[in-house]
Amino acid sequence: MSRVPGVFPVGGRRLVVYVVFDRRGGVDDYVPYALAGLREHAAHVLVVVNGSLSDEGRGKLEAVSDEILVRENVGFDIWAHKDALDHVGSRLSEFDEVLLTNDTWFGPVRPYAPVFDRMGERATHFWGMTDHAREDPNPFTGKGVLPYHLQSFWIAVRREMFLSEEWARYWRELPEMPSYFDAVLKHETIFTDHFAQLGFAHDVAYSAAEIGTKNPSLYRAEALLDAGCPVMKRRPFMQWPPYLDRHAVVGRWTLEKAAQYGYPMELFWENAARTIPPKDLNTDAAMLEVLPDYDRGYDPEAPLRTVVIAHIFYVEMTDEMLDRADTLPGDYDLVVTTPDPERASAIAEALARRGHRRGAVDIRVVSSNDGRDQSAFLIECRDVLLGDDYDLVVKIHSKKTPQDGFNVGRHFKEQQFDNLLNSQGYTANLVSLFQKEPGLGMVFPPMIHIGYPTLGRGWSVNKEGAADIAQQLGIFVPLDDISPLAPFGSMYVARPQALRLLISHPWTYEQFGGAEAYKDGGLAHILERIPAYAAGELGYHVRTVSTTEYMSISHSSLEFKLDEMSVTTPGYAYEQIELIRLAGFVGTGSRSDFARMYMRVNFPGTGARVREIMASDTLAGKVARAVRRPRAAIRRILGR
Repeated sequence: MSRVPGVFPVGGRRLVVYVVFDRRGGVDDYVPYALAGLREHAAHVLVVVNGSLSDEGRGKLEAVSDEILVRENVGFDIWAHKDALDHVGSRLSEFDEVLLTNDTWFGPVRPYAPVFDRMGERATHFWGMTDHAREDPNPFTGKGVLPYHLQSFWIAVRREMFLSEEWARYWRELPEMPSYFDAVLKHETIFTDHFAQLGFAHDVAYSAAEIGTKNPSLYRAEALLDAGCPVMKRRPFMQWPPYLDRHAVVGRWTLEKAAQYGYPMELFWENAARTIPPKDLNTDAAMLEVLPDYDRGYDPEAPLRTVVIAHIFYVEMTDEMLDRADTLPGDYDLVVTTPDPERASAIAEALARRGHRRGAVDIRVVSSNDGRDQSAFLIECRDVLLGDDYDLVVKIHSKKTPQDGFNVGRHFKEQQFDNLLNSQGYTANLVSLFQKEPGLGMVFPPMIHIGYPTLGRGWSVNKEGAADIAQQLGIFVPLDDISPLAPFGSMYVARPQALRLLISHPWTYEQFGGAEAYKDGGLAHILERIPAYAAGELGYHVRTVSTTEYMSISHSSLEFKLDEMSVTTPGYAYEQIELIRLAGFVGTGSRSDFARMYMRVNFPGTGARVREIMASDTLAGKVARAVRRPRAAIRRILGR
């Protein structure tokens, strides 16, 4: 079918439909920034909110839009676009182009105008900002073909198409989309081909063929920005890290590029911290900072008011801890918490002997040692942390862990102290991170993995408890899957404001559970794992920090362990992980374990169906339970 495409006329009118979703009902600041630029190129801006909208969020949107439509959060942005088109109705004929877009990108990183001008001169029925090459087989289904398509986060349609009966029919017959993959497979990947088959011409501002990859918005975002693309997708910073590793996508380089082009990075970090699981973000954006021991950027003209809160149980470590604290640039106040008056006197003597002159000193005897450094920090020092006297707090404690043996205990202690307070130059560099990034909420060492089996089980049994605490504190940041991004060892440097959700809660010693406080599942262990999530909820991002020496030790150990773990499983790391996760828990490698794994891989869902049958009152269920009982008894007798 032959149709005549048109250009965007001089003085033409453009309708922008922009979809927003925030689980809190708010609007992060990157959204009005994006809309303010778009409004210069639009006759009318309609914002569609999926879900709820707070008064504050409405105020932000009203300043940069002409109309706001709040709808139930169903069908993702695709059904939001449908509802918007229905809402506009006959008014659609007043426009020459409709831009359907959403909040899944940051911009403008480069100016919008050159793109609108260039694409406006091209005769086409619809165009996209970026596209995706054809793939065989379809990576989402493993079979068939993924058609070439314009990516749906930015589709502009000219009046010859959006006033057609074919356009109206497409939206009228749009299928339901309960899942993300429905939105991809039932709309994004078929929209372009559907209308192309009907004779409508399409174009793209930045093509995959020219960039040299099948999906440039994910795989080569820097090249897009260099080519003039005004937007940077969120996907490279929230995609599963092993998949990005397979394609050598380094988010840190993309962010550096965006900063070079002048994008206000605080808008990115605020949204990313609030919406992306912290460990995913830390990995995708390569947020580990390896700092040298020479000062390379601290600004003495902009000192940060600092307090060191040190919980000292082992008095013999007082000098060692204060030596570390003294690496801080400038003066600092010192608050010491300790379990009893005898220790307090010994600590005071040590301070007098040292002639401590760096700032005010306050030694506090805690009301209870239940919860140890955690409760001392959150309960006894609550007044210090809730005040406005300090820009930074350094949380340290006298860590020995003698129960784990000398080597393991020594490594854990040094891993904590070295990576926070290694030397004057190193610590100055650490503090300079906070000087340079007002949205940086806290820094702490990478996850301990030498001497401890934390890899693959960082949550231990604490995830359910962490979810409960997050709900109590109003934290909506998604929890990481396997291990949290957390200060294991409970030492860190932070802005007190970033910890406000944790600090302002009225914790009590009874909640810390006495002797149970430091067992897995106890409140102390739970709270050790959630500071990054609490900071993220307030829009503060988190970084991990390391010395060059520790990184040489850690990386070589990680590299060897991954090498050994990968030897029996084929494919790239992400393929190995997918297979291992699909197989499930290995257990002890017994025959029944391997049988279960075989069934999970080759006959997925069988176990669930069998459990349903066994739990049922059907004849099959009764027979299965009867057969299982003697077999279970025999296994117990034989120790199997």
